[in-house]
Amino acid sequence: MKKILATLAAGTAIATSAPVLAQDGSPASAFAGPRIEAIIGYDHNRSGSTRDIDLPEPQSDQIKQTITGLTYGGGIGYDIAAGNNLVIGAEAELTDSTASWDNNNGVPNEFALGQVKAGRDIYVGARVGYAMSPTTMLYAKGGYTNARFGLLGTNGETNLNQRLDTDGFRVGAGVEQKFGSNVFGKLEYRYSNYSRAEFDFNGDTPDSSRFDIDTDRHQVVASVGLRF
Repeated sequence: MKKILATLAAGTAIATSAPVLAQDGSPASAFAGPRIEAIIGYDHNRSGSTRDIDLPEPQSDQIKQTITGLTYGGGIGYDIAAGNNLVIGAEAELTDSTASWDNNNGVPNEFALGQVKAGRDIYVGARVGYAMSPTTMLYAKGGYTNARFGLLGTNGETNLNQRLDTDGFRVGAGVEQKFGSNVFGKLEYRYSNYSRAEFDFNGDTPDSSRFDIDTDRHQVVASVGLRF
């Protein structure tokens, strides 16, 4: 949590310290200010390249390497106009996911996380946009993501249901469209990779030591929000 707060503070400081060069009425100024938004979209998780299993058919079809579902949640952000067309900002999101795999179907799987259900995801980062007009902006984004997965597995005798917290990075790109003076919509693709993890135990039990993983995440999301 300290890492998350520090990253958000750094991104906000960078955004607010940049000079505001745009004049009122410029395309960039139409996208300046604080914002809130609701997020929903497609969520696809799979084992990364170091854990990818490439076997000849039909063996490759017998190992599950992906989980897919719906991601949903909300976000906040603050953008400033740094030129007639340039927009920079800081942002944060909290989302959840329905992506999961039924461990009772007898099909082995490989995620570099074990048998999993995707859970909450915290993202903090920054974005840079180019306002093509006062109503349309293209942007790229990047930052830190901390995702939680539930390990749901059994060996026939012992059931396992533990939380796994993972650290990684996210990059993405999208388009933002204004609808009226305050309402906007976004369509965005983002890729995340999680490379470090630890078991998160309840109560007084300390978390486990951190270890390496390799899990990829592809998302296509739509957002609707308000700018103040």
